[in-house]
Formats: sequence, C-alpha cells, structure tokens
Amino acid sequence: MPKMSADSSVLSDIEKALKTEWLVTNGLGGYASSTILGVNTRKYHGLLVAALNPPVDRHVMLAKTDEDIRLGEQQFSIGASESTRGLQPRNALFPDDFALNPLPTHTYRVDECFQLKKTIFMPHEKNISIIAYKAANNSEEGARILASPLVNFRGFHMVTRKDEVQWRISQKSPTQPLIMQPSTGFPVLALFSADGRFTAGQGEWVETYYRVEAERGESSIDHNFKPGFFEFNLRPNETRRFSILAAAGKDEHEAEDSLWAICTGSTGTEALFDSELKRRTNLLDNFQKQYSDIHIENWLRWLVLAADAFIVNRQSTNAKSVIAGYHWFADWGRDSFISLPGLTLALGKIEDAKKILQTFGQYCCEGLVPNSFPDRPPWAPAYNTVDATLWYINAVLQYLKYTADLQFVKSTFWTMLQSMIEHHVHGTLFGIRADTDGLLTHGARLTWVDAAVDGKPVNPREGKAVEIQALWFNALKTMQLLATLFGEDDKVGKYEVMAEKAKKGFLEKFWAPQKNYLYDVVSDAVKDDSLRPNQIIAASLDFTMLDKVKAELVVESVWKQLLTPFGLRTLSSSDPRYIGTYKGDRRQRDAAYHNGTVWPWLLGPFTTAFLKLRNYDAHWRSIAYENFLKPLFSVELHRAGLGSISEIFDGDSPHEPKGCIAQAWSVAEPLRAYIEEVLLKRPPYEQKVLGSV
Repeated sequence: MPKMSADSSVLSDIEKALKTEWLVTNGLGGYASSTILGVNTRKYHGLLVAALNPPVDRHVMLAKTDEDIRLGEQQFSIGASESTRGLQPRNALFPDDFALNPLPTHTYRVDECFQLKKTIFMPHEKNISIIAYKAANNSEEGARILASPLVNFRGFHMVTRKDEVQWRISQKSPTQPLIMQPSTGFPVLALFSADGRFTAGQGEWVETYYRVEAERGESSIDHNFKPGFFEFNLRPNETRRFSILAAAGKDEHEAEDSLWAICTGSTGTEALFDSELKRRTNLLDNFQKQYSDIHIENWLRWLVLAADAFIVNRQSTNAKSVIAGYHWFADWGRDSFISLPGLTLALGKIEDAKKILQTFGQYCCEGLVPNSFPDRPPWAPAYNTVDATLWYINAVLQYLKYTADLQFVKSTFWTMLQSMIEHHVHGTLFGIRADTDGLLTHGARLTWVDAAVDGKPVNPREGKAVEIQALWFNALKTMQLLATLFGEDDKVGKYEVMAEKAKKGFLEKFWAPQKNYLYDVVSDAVKDDSLRPNQIIAASLDFTMLDKVKAELVVESVWKQLLTPFGLRTLSSSDPRYIGTYKGDRRQRDAAYHNGTVWPWLLGPFTTAFLKLRNYDAHWRSIAYENFLKPLFSVELHRAGLGSISEIFDGDSPHEPKGCIAQAWSVAEPLRAYIEEVLLKRPPYEQKVLGSV
C-alpha cells in the first residue's frame, strides 16, 4: 500500500498545512475530509458527510471531534477550530505527524510520555464514519481522554447559525447509541462507543470560521454543536484501542439500524478497518494482475486508489454512477463519460462501466442523457448539455474496444443510440439540431465552457463549437461501425453519408489558414479564432476529420501556447482576455474559469493526439511522459487533496491548485493516457473493432 506522511517540520508551517487536505469516501457519495492539521477550513469539511439519497443529498453530520487529555493534574487540548478570533483554543496541540497510509492518521505526543493516534475511515457503502484511536500511556499516572463530537445537520452547501436548530438528544442506556435529531426532524445522527461512556454537557455552540469559503466569497461562519463527551480511561503504562462510531440516517431507525448492523456483527472496529484496507489492496492487486509486466510506482498506486473514490452507487437506478468531484460536485453526464475509460475500462472494472452506461441510459430524454443530477430536491435531472450525449456514444465505443461485447451493446443501447442521432438530426431540447451543412448547432452555454456571471455566459459559444463537431463526427462514425458490426447494412450507408457531410462542412468552415489551427466557434455572425484547447479533441478521437498535416499544426499550437506542467490553459496567455489567477468571489472565479485557468483533464486528449501522430514511437512516449504527465503525477499528488488531482490550476506560474481537491476527469484522463498511450497498453479489441469501418 502506498504511504505519504508529513512530520512536525511540515505541520508547523500552519499556512501550508491548512491548504493540504485529505479525503476518504464511502462509495455512496458521502465522505470524510479535513486538513492535515485537523482544522476544518471549508464548509464541506467533516468527519461524516453523509449522502442520504446516494450519491446526493449530502449533509454534514459530524464536523469533527476534539480531544482533551488529562494526565494527573495536567490537561492538554487536542483539536483546534478557527474562529473569527483565530485558532481556538490557543494552547491546542497540533499533530506531530500525519500519515496517509492510505487512510488518514494523526499522531499527537503529549508530555513525552503519552501518544495518541487518531485514524478516520468509512466502511464501504455505509453512511458511517469511524474514528479509531490508539493511546499509549507511558506515565506512572492514569490518563483520561475526553473526546467531544461537534455535530451539525446541514446541507453541505449551507452553514448553521447557533440557536437556529434545537435538538432532541436521547440515550436509552450507557450501552446504547446517543441519538441526535434536529427540530426539523431530518436527518438523524447516531453516535456510539463500546469502549467509553458518554457524558452530556451544557449544549455548547462552537463558532467556526472557514477561511477557504471566505476567500471564495461564500458563507464562512458556521456553528457546530457540542452535546458532551465520550470518556476513555487508561491505567499507568497501558496501551489501549478505542473508537467512536457515527452513523447517519433519514430517521432514527435507519441511523440506529445502520449502526447496530456493525456493532452487533462478528467483526469489531479493527476488523472493519482491516476489511477496508483489504478492499483497497484488492484494487491494487487486480491492477497489477491486469498489467503484470509493468512496475507500479507509488504515484500510480495512488491514482488507482483515487479513481475508485469517484465510482458510487446511485439509489434511483440501483446501479453505478460517477461523482464529478469532491467536495461539491454530484454526478454529471459529461464528466462521467470523459472519465469512464480511465476510471473503469483501463483499470479492468468492466462491470462498473456497464452500470454507469446503464444509469445514464435510463434517464435518456429526447435523445439526450443528463447533464447533471441535483444534490437537493426536486430530483429531476438537468439536460442542458450538447456534448454529454456525444461523449456517451464515445464511451460505448471505448467499452467495445475493451470488451468486444456486441451482444450487450446491441441489446441494451442500440435502439437508444439510434434515437439519439435522430433527435439530434431533427432537433432536440435546447435547440440542438443538425444544420444544412451536416454540423450541429447549439446554444451559447451548452458546452463544457459554461461559466456564467449574472446568468450571462462568460464565453458564449452559440453556433457551432469545434469540439462538438468533432464529437458529432465521431458519433456518426461510431454508428456506422455499429451498424456494420450488427449487420444492419441499410443503416451503414445512412450514417456514412451523414459523417461525410459533417466532415465536408467542418473542413470548409473551421480551418483558420492565417493561424494554422481551428476556429473555436463558428456561427453566421463570427468565426472565433481564440486559441483554446477545445480543438485538441478534434485531433484525439478515434474518428477524426483532420488529415495528418492539420492535426500536427493543431497539436503544435496547443503544445507551444497552452501547455503547462499541470494541464492546458483554456486561453492563450497572449490574449488580452487572459486571466492568470483563479481567485475571488464567484463572479471573479467564473470569469477566469475558462479564460486562462489550467485544466489537467485536457492532458489526456493532448497526449493521445501527440502520440497518435508519432505512431507511439518509444522515444516520443518517453518525452510525453516526462514533459506532459510526470509533473502532474509527481507534484500534485502531494499537495492540495493528498493522493488525488485537483480540478483546476492557476494559469500563471506557480500554477497553484484550485477548485475541487479531487476531480474525476483530472484523475481519469491523465491516468488513461499514461496506460494506453505511454505504456502502450492498448484496448485488447481495438483493432478488431475499429477495423470494421
């Protein structure tokens, strides 16, 4: 198992340590997360953030636990919170060591004779967090540990003001769970320890200031409730393990039943911990078996584990889905299907890939798969996207390249895929339709470049965006391929004619001869020659409209002007609209989101296009790894969200990580490119499938 750690020299740099975060997920969309100091700096932090309608409807239930250690007459406080008055309490002890091994463990040393290790983990597919302690009392005096939970019941986008919520707190006996239910009646938290006694307190409110939210212009003052404490006692020279379990539910029965299912089982907390480690070990073992001839370095192990964090159960379909990013994204269509090859197929998770395709297929409406599922009621998905469906069709193609499972694709998807194309030809939701030139026309804010300020798109792309036409052609050629494989000869010619018409229209309208690259958007009114990375999609897909000369010019332009160590800029730094730092309130951030901000997921298609043009020559594969992927893998995994890759980076050096601390396509696409392109572990049925056209 991989391990990374931070000792006292790192942890003593408070400002840096407060920007370094860890994340544990449960396969339901829920998670635990904080900083390596144990100080919550985001409203999204918490030791139990439960998805009550998996993978969404997420609530912060247990914000943190603070510990007081009493050795004889001495008392030491562990665990600080930041308030508007600074870090409180001022004499709080910070950890001497933090390790991700691969689960987060804080180690505190007190008075040279006492050590406390605190590990947080979540049983897979349970809305439960376990705080496991190991205390070593090497003194000649007895020791007491008072662990105080700080609880909340808010949606994770919100904050709580003290006295807004009243609690019903009950405990039938010292051997029963502590049940906490807000006055709203929803949701419910159950706290339990088989090792210590709970003592009710005075009902103290603890103010928390979230510095990251303040920087983001978001609500940044929260109040958590401290109901009391769990007490654990150690004799002189005793080492002891104990734990606190926190379970969430929609009502008391669900929370309590979930807790008792673990507490009354044949396995204890240590066995649950071992089970979660075993599950992660199996992920790495399966990857090693799949690629038995490669040496797996620690950074690659972290990426394999990171990929697993995004695969979640969707309750509404009883199947799998993909969380786009932690902490705040739900499951998004576009992100899911860009990410699917790297998160599942390249890692041998074929069943997960099938279930993700089925989840979104069940919600197909008028030829479109959802753009996103909401995190709060009403639960109806949104369809405001032109490219999610096209990426879906590409994901079906990638699935076939890895499995050659024609029967499954034909029986499950073929009718739906044909309907998708027909709806796009004749017109579907949001005015998406094929124009007389065979290309797709669409609205201003339906591509992945969708940031808006005051409801107006920052980068309006109404008309025909370059990557949409590339995906449309790729989809039509995929349909031609499928019709061929399924022996439906009458449809082969139909899709071939449509594809050739789109190709002719594209080559006539999208090449910018004075720039030697592709226009970003073409409409009746304008041809936008902004140098953006969207055109790299046209050079990277299996079916491309570009000849080798034009593809090389596209790659060269993107390489020279947009590439950074952590991804591609969304706009050339020479453009007067370029914004090099992603910061400020939502308006300022959205203005920068696609105007210079770096996106690491784009390294996937860029690496693919680069090496495809060079026939995957070993020399060029080495160059691609050293220059395009290695900086991301070697640096980013050890900062921001440890063991994962952030959503975005500043366009300007030193390219600070921003946005979500763990993003699905940021992990998936560079990982896929490394496996498929650099290691040249091509999909096993690629030639057989693509050779059909």
